[in-house]
Amino acid sequence: MQEFKHYPVMLNEAVGALNCTNGKLYIDATLGGGGYSELILKRISPNGKLIAFDIDEDAINASSERLKNYENLTIVNDSYTNIKKYLEKNKIFEIDGGIVFDLGASIPQLTSNTRGFSFLKNSKLDMRFNQHAEFSAYDVVNDYKEDELVRIFSEYGEERFSKRIAKKIVETRRNTKIVTTQDLVNIVLEATPRIKSKIHPATRVFQAIRIEVNHELENIKNTLNEVLTLLSNDAILSIVTFHSLEDRIVKNFFKYYSKEWTGEMGGESTSSKYRVVPVISEYKPPMLELINKKPITASEEEIKVNPPSRSAKLRVARRINKK
Repeated sequence: MQEFKHYPVMLNEAVGALNCTNGKLYIDATLGGGGYSELILKRISPNGKLIAFDIDEDAINASSERLKNYENLTIVNDSYTNIKKYLEKNKIFEIDGGIVFDLGASIPQLTSNTRGFSFLKNSKLDMRFNQHAEFSAYDVVNDYKEDELVRIFSEYGEERFSKRIAKKIVETRRNTKIVTTQDLVNIVLEATPRIKSKIHPATRVFQAIRIEVNHELENIKNTLNEVLTLLSNDAILSIVTFHSLEDRIVKNFFKYYSKEWTGEMGGESTSSKYRVVPVISEYKPPMLELINKKPITASEEEIKVNPPSRSAKLRVARRINKK
């Protein structure tokens, strides 16, 4: 098995924003390699409590070993979409400290030789965060209709040649199944013109399929609305995103809940495909206070050490007006 090494992006900024306090409850929604969790645990010991979630068994195994000496930690092998369900099942109805999300795929997932996330590694089309899920990238590529492929490539990958690529996929699979990542890369290369770019031609297609397979954007939207109801006054939401689609959802969510609404209002954040909440028809006081109005980005020093951190954005908000 490939060793699970994950660089925690903006570690001090994301965890620092939580204002970790001994005795309070914190949630690490995306455990990964355990970097955020370890720093949180150091700051809330001995009486604070951390519950960390991850659906990836490789991440769970690596972090369980790394954090084995912390008695005030509970690791849950489950999706962050089930945070509320898990807490309520265990008679926990409020998070008084805060919650941190490190969204997107981790470096070990993206660089794995066997899990099909990377267009640079030839393996079976997979891309599942949850290795027990039945639905995979293979199903998307071989079973989706042409217009469905166009939709996900355009919406989730912002791919300008989505129609060409979708058409070529459908033409290819009429004769043979598309089984490996290299099969898919070859199709993308055949379907798209040669353009000078720092980005590999298959980058956006692979991102789009990964998002579709793991329901990433829907999961973010649904989970943010659920955890907001669990946060106590002054509890913190600290969220790191890695591409514009994720960041837009978080930005719109923060924007909506940091405003005072009167009458039938919802604003542009509720009318796009990135809608987070429905239009309301009654008075609603603000529920969040923005800690940073503009996203925090990685320092030049960090980007030199970990180039993927270049695309990361951190947004932070505090829960307010909970009665």
